[in-house]
Amino acid sequence: MSSLDAVLKQYEQNQVNTSSTNNISREERLKKYFAAFLPKGITDGEKVIRIHPTTVGSSPFKEVYYHEVQIDGKWTKLLDPGKNGDGTPTGERSPLNEVEEALKMTGNEKDKEIARQYRSKKFYIVKVIDRENEDDGVKFWRFKWNYKGDGVIDKIIPIFQKRGDITDIKEGRDLTLVLKSVPLPSGKGTYTVVSMVMAEDPTILTSDKTNLKDWSENTETWQDVYSKKPVEYLEAIARGETPVWDSQLKKYVYGDAEETVAYGETTTVDPQKDSPTDNDLPF
Repeated sequence: MSSLDAVLKQYEQNQVNTSSTNNISREERLKKYFAAFLPKGITDGEKVIRIHPTTVGSSPFKEVYYHEVQIDGKWTKLLDPGKNGDGTPTGERSPLNEVEEALKMTGNEKDKEIARQYRSKKFYIVKVIDRENEDDGVKFWRFKWNYKGDGVIDKIIPIFQKRGDITDIKEGRDLTLVLKSVPLPSGKGTYTVVSMVMAEDPTILTSDKTNLKDWSENTETWQDVYSKKPVEYLEAIARGETPVWDSQLKKYVYGDAEETVAYGETTTVDPQKDSPTDNDLPF
C-alpha cells in the first residue's frame, strides 16, 4: 500500500468512526461502561467478569489520574491532563492542579487542607466482558487505586501471581466480584465496595464464534470511551463556576448574564449527558 492509499484509507475510516460515534444512542453508549455497584436497597451481590486479552507483553490495566469534583450538585470525574499514568508531568496545563499548588504555597494549614480537594487521584481502567451482559460487547471498568493496599487492584494481582495469565483466550479465568454495601462516612446513604475477588476455573473466553471475533478484534481504548474536557472547562470548574450546556450554541457556557463565555466542540447534544453516574465515591 502506498502512502497516499494509507492516508486516504485512514481518513475514510475516521469519517466512518466519527459518524458512528455521533449517532450512537444513549443506551448503546452506556453499554460501554462496567460498574461494580449495587442497586439501592441491595446490601450484597456478585458480578462476574473476564478481563479482555491484551497484546503480548502489555498490561490490561491502564493508569490514569482523575479529579473528583461536584458539578451542579453531582460528583463527577474529570481527567487530569497534567499527569501521565505514572504520575509524571505531561506538559499540559491542569487548572485544578494549579489551584492545589497555589493553596499549598500559602503556608496556611487550612489552605493545605483545602488543597487536597483539588488533588487528582490515581485510577485503573481495564477492558472486560460482563458475563451477565455479553451481548453488550467489550466494556470499560474504572476503579480507584487504594493507598492502603486494599483496593480492587490489590485483590486481582495476587490471582495473576498464583494462577498466571487469567486473560488468556483459551485457558484464562473469569473473576467473581463480591460486592458489599457499606455506610458512607457521613452516615447518610451507602456506597458499594468490592470486598473480595475470586478466580473461577480455567475456561475459554467464549464458544460463540461471532463474539470471539468481535471481542478479539476490538481495538477501542479508554480514550475512546472516557471524555477529556478542554482546558477552558477545567478553568471554569477551578473558578467555582458551573458549565451549562447551551442547546442553541451547541456548546458549554459559563459565567453570569452580563459576560457569558462559550467553548467546546460543536455537536448537536451535550457530550457529557451520557457519562456514567459516579456510584463509587465514598463521600
